[in-house]
Amino acid sequence: MSEKNAKKITALSPPWQTSSNVRAFSTTRQGGFSVAPYTSFNLGHHVGDDQTAVQNNRILLTEQLGLPQFPLFLNQVHSTKIIRLPYHGTDIQADAVYTDQKNQVCLVMTADCLPVLFTNTQGNEVAAVHAGWRGLCDGILEQTVQCFKSSPQTLKVWLGPAIGPTAFQVGQDVVDQFVLQDPRAIAAFTPDSTTQGKYFANLYLLATQRLHKLGITQIIGGEHCTYLEQDDFFSYRRDGITGRMASLIWFE
Repeated sequence: MSEKNAKKITALSPPWQTSSNVRAFSTTRQGGFSVAPYTSFNLGHHVGDDQTAVQNNRILLTEQLGLPQFPLFLNQVHSTKIIRLPYHGTDIQADAVYTDQKNQVCLVMTADCLPVLFTNTQGNEVAAVHAGWRGLCDGILEQTVQCFKSSPQTLKVWLGPAIGPTAFQVGQDVVDQFVLQDPRAIAAFTPDSTTQGKYFANLYLLATQRLHKLGITQIIGGEHCTYLEQDDFFSYRRDGITGRMASLIWFE
């Protein structure tokens, strides 16, 4: 047995009722080749980790989750740009991936930001979104839904592991930007009783509000906190220098 095969990664799968040909996962930090502070299944090349360890982790991801091909890894910049697969360009600066072609893996990386996976009832359209607060506010979810030919009522969404509502501290400026677009967003912000002018933001609720406004009601997930669940998840807010998890989806 090779060293790669001896490693055993762990990943979460959305407990949704959807077409049997859809495959979806969100990785944890466990089971890879990286050493502290990236221990151990870091998939980000851009965070200062040993490049060989990252590449071996990406190979592990492909082999152990049965990916149909080595996936495209985006250069994520908190934009609203979406790449459609198959993609033959060279500019991989984007924060969402959509496809209506089989065996095309849509993948985003996170370490506190919210990963959002989409599929439709028929299982012939999927997307993965990297949604930090800025992308959420600027409309990355709305832009992604526009890619789908299926109606919003037929879409199913999984909110993967992100920083939770008791850990994500933001300033008044963030609150104002969301409330300016939708007054109901104020429900997603709780004043921090220990720090004047600071709030705790609920990314899960902010995303759910946006999705509901689009007519999407089949939404699951939102129970994890990357900041608090240190054994399972990387967290940029908690550690500063850290690795990245991947959330990915495709259909066969």
